[in-house]
Amino acid sequence: MEGIGYFTYETFRRITRDHPEHEFIFIFDRPFSQDFIFSSNVKGVFSGPRAGHPFLWFIWYEWIIPAILKKEKADMFVSCDGFVSLRSNVKSVAVIHDINFEHYPGDLPFLIRKYLRFFFPKFAKRANRIATVSDFSRKDLAEHYQINPEKIDLTYNGVGDSYKPLSEEEKKEMKDKYAGGNDYFLFVGALHARKNISRLLTAFDIFKKHTGSSMKLILAGTRRWWTAEMEQAFSSMHFKGEVVFTGRLEDSELRKLTGAAFAMTYVSVFEGFGIPILEAFRCKVPVITSHTSAMPEIGGDAAYYVNPFSEENIAAAMEKLSNESVLRDELSNKGLSRSLSFNWDQTAASLWSCICKASGIN
Repeated sequence: MEGIGYFTYETFRRITRDHPEHEFIFIFDRPFSQDFIFSSNVKGVFSGPRAGHPFLWFIWYEWIIPAILKKEKADMFVSCDGFVSLRSNVKSVAVIHDINFEHYPGDLPFLIRKYLRFFFPKFAKRANRIATVSDFSRKDLAEHYQINPEKIDLTYNGVGDSYKPLSEEEKKEMKDKYAGGNDYFLFVGALHARKNISRLLTAFDIFKKHTGSSMKLILAGTRRWWTAEMEQAFSSMHFKGEVVFTGRLEDSELRKLTGAAFAMTYVSVFEGFGIPILEAFRCKVPVITSHTSAMPEIGGDAAYYVNPFSEENIAAAMEKLSNESVLRDELSNKGLSRSLSFNWDQTAASLWSCICKASGIN
């Protein structure tokens, strides 16, 4: 799972537990694990085809979803990825995490960006209420789609309690396993254009040339969205052998990889939130992140900010953190303190409040 998946899992695991007086129907587009049927008041419904393409998204939300809602006599439809049905009369809540495709449409394949930019304004207007994960996104949605901000509820993401500082022995184990015993900068997330992977790679190369450091760069995430621009940036690196691609990791391994990092380098050009920032904070790992979109809202005074469009600025931040232990310690302590302000219990309670407003439940 990535951001939306974690949001859905963590919120509804709590909502279904805390509200046994209601029945919840979870709709899946593929055979599902019973691990997602959290309690006796949850019913799983599977219907194909798997919705992995814009044409199939249309079939799903305009035909399959309305049919299931009608059959199950549903009172409310909650969509955690923002898609709602325009054909169904059932009340709906759309969780729209961000609208990056409106700002950087070129980062997405043609059909996907056309679909999202055509339908999301309609989804936002059709939904009875909208939930989003940052005040930045709330304002962005209201302005871009001309929606009354009072219709949009703020439901900050949380961070799992399993993220925590590691012992020195645990850190050494992860460094030996992934970085040849060396310290490493870490990026966590899908290797997508808006994650700024090309500039991060170039910045790391500049950092290595300036410092001669033995530091590695680890990229933990799937290469599904790998682009020609990323390939060019990687191929042009002098120190490409110091970059480690782990692919997608199990949650338990990712937690340890985060906890052992020298610093998190999360320099996206656009984010509606940025969960890896909080995960690093909780592990007392300093964070280098962007001064754009929602990232300053999430990082507060606990992160080191850079211009994501400047490779030199990102490289300078890497060098500064590598040289200044006092700054690293200050950011680590502030980060842990700030992370305690975000938790999934609050997220679930905020989402439930949004659902209640939309449905009229007291």
